[in-house]
Amino acid sequence: MSWVTNVLLSVDTAEDRALVHDFDRWLQTEAPRQGQPDVRGVGSLRALHDHPDAWGGWKFPEALLWAGVLNHADIAAVVQRFGTTGWRVPALAQLFVQDQEQGAFRVWMIRDVRARQYAPLPDLDADE
Repeated sequence: MSWVTNVLLSVDTAEDRALVHDFDRWLQTEAPRQGQPDVRGVGSLRALHDHPDAWGGWKFPEALLWAGVLNHADIAAVVQRFGTTGWRVPALAQLFVQDQEQGAFRVWMIRDVRARQYAPLPDLDADE
């Protein structure tokens, strides 16, 4: 049985592409699985901005956005790795996480050198 987590990653500049590639490689080969401590790798990311036909509207997207579907991901480890990555402009990096059975994405941003949840507020579970 699987446990699915949808993720979106947004960064500010094209200079962060190498860091996104490293984050993606970590997800594929090193990210820990929830409840399976001896297994590594939970999924991968794809650059949505490279596929303008996947977007609505008449224009090409200007946001740098990657998406992935993870399986049995240790979300705390994924968020921690996101928060410790050396993004060029950390305050503009965003990680959207929607775990299975959650009705809304959790939005994580980096402030004061660590990832913090901004929406929904951490103490509110409006979708549960």
